[in-house]
Amino acid sequence: MEENNRKIPNEAITRSVVELAKQTGNVYESVMIITKRANQIAAIRREELRQKLEEFNSKVDTLQEVYENEEQIELSRYYETLPKSTIVATDEFLAGKLYYRHSTADSAKEK
Repeated sequence: MEENNRKIPNEAITRSVVELAKQTGNVYESVMIITKRANQIAAIRREELRQKLEEFNSKVDTLQEVYENEEQIELSRYYETLPKSTIVATDEFLAGKLYYRHSTADSAKEK
């Protein structure tokens, strides 16, 4: 993911509600946009991790192989140290990097 190129803190930061509401005019709408993006990021990470862990699956596992698979342990540690998806999504939203649009009741009826 591209978050490796940005400096995103790994801990939560207190944000101003006014700052969150600036782009949309409504804090709840901003939170919903951030939530949807955070879910997308989490799904992408889950899929990446699943694909990488598939390489370690074998038909027959011995107890020794399970404990000695250092590459798998390092991969899991890497994903544990990544910033949480909500922190990444909030950073993207506040930086103006997210595209969002409003779906109106009229356009929903037309489809």
